[in-house]
Amino acid sequence: MRLLGLDPGLRITGWGVIEVTGNRLRHIADGAVRSDRHGTLAQRLVQLHTGLAAVIEEFAPREAAVEETFVNRNPASTLKLGQARGVVMLAPALAGLPVAEYATNLVKKSLVGTGHAGKQQIQAMIAVLLPGAAIATADAADALAVAVCHAHHRQTQRHWQAPPNREAAG
Repeated sequence: MRLLGLDPGLRITGWGVIEVTGNRLRHIADGAVRSDRHGTLAQRLVQLHTGLAAVIEEFAPREAAVEETFVNRNPASTLKLGQARGVVMLAPALAGLPVAEYATNLVKKSLVGTGHAGKQQIQAMIAVLLPGAAIATADAADALAVAVCHAHHRQTQRHWQAPPNREAAG
């Protein structure tokens, strides 16, 4: 199954596509969608959507996962990031993909074993889990980390969401 991981940002949104077969992971592609910092907010959001729609069309993932954003000290920046995240969630949803969300600490813990891992630790673990991946940017590495986290957690989520087996309960 092909999974798309997304690391939302207004200026740069990282993306990473992996293939999951059983418990084997394979790097397919990664990159970043950039918006023009001189454009209006609406223009920048359109650029993000257009770029992500192209990634989805080219790589045909079956599911997507998005990293949750954190609230920072600047309310205006937090609001803009939230709007970018909305577009990042909307693009795969419009393409009919289920979209999962993961907290940053869970993504880090799933890859490195600690929720406060640094970017270098994440990138090193991505290199171990996806050998041969030439990661385009730090944002793309973060997006690949989200995809790997989703690969690890999606089966558990499906199990929790499944209706109870009445025969086993009786």
